Amino acid sequence: MLLLALDTATPAVTVALHDGTDVVASSAQVDARRHGELLLPAVDRLLAGAGLRLDAVTGIVVGVGPGPYTGLRVGLMTADTFGLALGVPVYGLCTLDGLAYASDLAGPFVVATDARRKEVYWARYADPRTRLSDPAVDRPADIADEVAGLPAVGAGALLYPDAFPDVREPEHVSAAALAGLAAERLAAGEELAAPRPLYLRRPDAQVPKNYKVVTPK
Repeated sequence: MLLLALDTATPAVTVALHDGTDVVASSAQVDARRHGELLLPAVDRLLAGAGLRLDAVTGIVVGVGPGPYTGLRVGLMTADTFGLALGVPVYGLCTLDGLAYASDLAGPFVVATDARRKEVYWARYADPRTRLSDPAVDRPADIADEVAGLPAVGAGALLYPDAFPDVREPEHVSAAALAGLAAERLAAGEELAAPRPLYLRRPDAQVPKNYKVVTPK
């Protein structure tokens, strides 16, 4: 097994290789505006550094969000393209699950990423492998009672200390964590989700309501 994992659902552009037992190589760059520019070169560097070719990959793992539309689709489209070109399966994992898996928290906690518009994408976890709630998008003040007293991980939690006063590592998602979680679940015979995006809300960019379609005469 050789899994290529990638995630662009957050400002982190992160990729990793996993051989089914351990992480072979990984990298991450934090830049919210350059997902499309950074992702493919990162994959090329990772494979070259590991002395591997893309055709050695036996499966693709991609973070499906939740995340902003523009960044999230870069990773999903790249994963789908690799899967089709190589003829290998593409597995989707919730980005929040990757953050939870990378934490060292034993008890209940919250994962929160920045959803912009003064909101966070978030979910509650019983432990690093067990999510208790579906991913949601909310204003931190509106969920303060639900997350009160719980540690939190993720960049979204760092932005709103009033709602998340006890913030732990990691701040950003790691493709290495996504790959490790996927390898673990595959080894246990679990069926992973299809690579379908968790947008949770409409894109920020929309066609103006008074937009006129001009057709040639």
